[in-house]
Amino acid sequence: MPNYVSSWVSLNYGRLTELDNITLAALELTAEALHTEVDNAQVMPFDTGNMQNAQTYVDTTDIPNGNVSIVTGSPQARRLYYHPEYDFQTVNNANAGGRWFDSWIDGPYKDFCPKTFAAFMAKMGGH
Repeated sequence: MPNYVSSWVSLNYGRLTELDNITLAALELTAEALHTEVDNAQVMPFDTGNMQNAQTYVDTTDIPNGNVSIVTGSPQARRLYYHPEYDFQTVNNANAGGRWFDSWIDGPYKDFCPKTFAAFMAKMGGH
């Protein structure tokens, strides 16, 4: 004789919307934390400080789609980023060099963003 199981699910749409909003807020805070982390690590080339301090920011224009970016708007940023072979001066930033995000992408700090995002979600999500 077959066994039958029935179930009923009720979704709390208010809570789901709240979790969506918390997720986007945690995403933005994670990007801001990464931006601060990169600044504190002193890995960006730094001559006058304009590229690091005034021209680099977190862009949240596409956050409704779950995307944030750390943008450097100075004209030399792309050239400096993709040419780590340059001889970077280290007077102002001791660890200055090209490809300054590599340590957080596939290096020793690659878990920084997932862990930071999870911590923000837990804190803001009430768990």
